[in-house]
Amino acid sequence: MLPIVLVLLDGLGDRAHGVLGGRTASEAAGTPNLDALAARGSCGLLYAVGPGRAPSSEVAHWAMLGYRPDEFPGRAVFEALGREQEVSDEHVFAYAALRPAERRDDGWWLTGRPDPERDAKEAAELVARCDGIETDGLTFSLEHVWRGEAVLRIGGGADELVTDTDAFFRDRHPVLRPRPVAPEAERTARACEEWSREVMKRLDGERFNVITLKWFGRPRRVPSFRERHGLDGGFAAESAFLRGLGRCVGLEPIEAKLDLGLAAERLEAGDTFVYVHDKRADEAGHTKDPREKQRAIEVLDAELEGLPIDRAIVCVTGDHATPASPEVIHSGDPVPLLVAGPGVRTDAVTSFGELDCAAGVLGQLRGPDLMPVLLNAADRPLFLGSRPTPVDGADGYPDKELLEPLI
Repeated sequence: MLPIVLVLLDGLGDRAHGVLGGRTASEAAGTPNLDALAARGSCGLLYAVGPGRAPSSEVAHWAMLGYRPDEFPGRAVFEALGREQEVSDEHVFAYAALRPAERRDDGWWLTGRPDPERDAKEAAELVARCDGIETDGLTFSLEHVWRGEAVLRIGGGADELVTDTDAFFRDRHPVLRPRPVAPEAERTARACEEWSREVMKRLDGERFNVITLKWFGRPRRVPSFRERHGLDGGFAAESAFLRGLGRCVGLEPIEAKLDLGLAAERLEAGDTFVYVHDKRADEAGHTKDPREKQRAIEVLDAELEGLPIDRAIVCVTGDHATPASPEVIHSGDPVPLLVAGPGVRTDAVTSFGELDCAAGVLGQLRGPDLMPVLLNAADRPLFLGSRPTPVDGADGYPDKELLEPLI
């Protein structure tokens, strides 16, 4: 059995652009290392959630790592875990963001955000001013993390099924009223609205005068990565919420940039799964300059020389598309996918990009297909029809420590 290395290039997918000759950024980029890997492995396309569905990074990762929507605890829980905060299912979590807003006829419109350096002290003080508010028997506790953003912990029997007040498209919609997704969340939604109004009273006259809420969730017990897939190892990312996601499923969170040396060290130490993440393709996509995204992918390719395909199953893919145009955050377009390593079949693909990878032997996959494909390549598939452990949703050859011999 082989270990698995997953190199996740955030926001890798794209749309075709006229300025790139009708190609995506990956197709237009010069990527000799990725091309060589594609020529030595199996390729395909990946929709993290499904064709046309535009997932956030956390939703895409959750599916790709083999976890179900009903197990998803919410991104705010990942934000807390990634900052080494303790969490409990006694609390509901949300992500709070201090923002400047102006009053217009149809509501409060966001006009910017605090500068992470210049406004850091003021933002932290204003968040602290709003900590500890109680309404309708619920307590709202804020823990500032950076630039006026904070993890909100709601105690007193709250429900997580509440809509965001952050409209996400601040140029299209005003700050929203929180609403219940289910009848049992009515009390919490009403309390969140009262909390939002109390915050605005406390911040009246300040440059930053509202705090928006999003990503409501509650911690829940899910099978660990070792229980579900028979794998254990490190989860390396710069983003706190991703490290929190790794921690949530029992992988060791590591704060690091794309570092193949780290991946090699983890393999040498005995890890059976190593995840490394890089956000530069996503950041370039958000510039809405196709050539900038092309350049970012070329820089990334230069750093991908020497992936350990001689001793591990290596997968390079993305979590979603961040198109360099038009004005969308993410889109439902597919991302290229390649798998290489000992025993992996070589298909006819010789270049890395959406159109090229579409001709690969892996075809078009969805997020939940990824781990079974990698486990199969690593000679670790669970033989369907057998049930050696009681773990719900197990799909990998079980870790021997999870087996209980009959003595």
